[in-house]
Amino acid sequence: MSEPLLSVDKLEVVYQRAITAVQGITLSAQQGQIVGILGTNGAGKTTLLRAISGFHGTDDARVTEGTIRFKGRRIENIEPHRIARSGIALVPEREKVFPNLTVAENLLVPAAPGLVLAERKRQEAQVLQFFPKLEELHARTAGLLSGGERQMLAIAAALVAKPELLLVDELSLGLAPVVVEDLAARLVQIRRELGITVLLVEQSAAVALEIADYSYVLENGRIVLDGDRARLTNHPDIQEFYLGQSSGKRRSYRDVKQYRRSRRWYG
Repeated sequence: MSEPLLSVDKLEVVYQRAITAVQGITLSAQQGQIVGILGTNGAGKTTLLRAISGFHGTDDARVTEGTIRFKGRRIENIEPHRIARSGIALVPEREKVFPNLTVAENLLVPAAPGLVLAERKRQEAQVLQFFPKLEELHARTAGLLSGGERQMLAIAAALVAKPELLLVDELSLGLAPVVVEDLAARLVQIRRELGITVLLVEQSAAVALEIADYSYVLENGRIVLDGDRARLTNHPDIQEFYLGQSSGKRRSYRDVKQYRRSRRWYG
């Protein structure tokens, strides 16, 4: 197998020089894959994504151990603008768009500097083929968009920068199931037509497992399970704790704590 586009090895991220948010994280993403990062609130998913994109520094956090390699080069603790220029774009969980700018202006901001107008228009047209509704909303102020429209715009704006790796933080958060289904299908289309690698952080295991080629499950800042769609979908603990399916009596809180630490996750 060829060298991964993204490789994270034994990563540790510490907030305020005291609080360890993720520890010992090792994962990879091959060119053209959709990779899911699953876990509940506080599992460390967003911290991981912000460390890869370089934005963890704005939260007074720092990679203290381990490495992050993109296209073979180390990028941990590098400034976000340098990481963006290398080919990584982040669709954040919060502050997805510039609310006081129009849809058109939001798409203009991330375009590479120095591009002639014709090239900017060509890039924008290529992106809008995935989100034709945004073309109808070109003059609309972004702050007046619905949640689904904002998510579309955030993804489109990231794509205008022509990334090789797209980081999407909580695609489904706060959105109706029909909207989430549509957005997930568009991510698959974007991967297929543009060859972009996608790292998708999701609380909803059902959403991520539906489209991801490979996924990692985080609990308390550590990876406790990983595998392809078939392995994770059929895993009894994923079914019970993430997909809401249970074949027997619900476990007690003590059993839940034991499950989170159990080595059988790797079996």
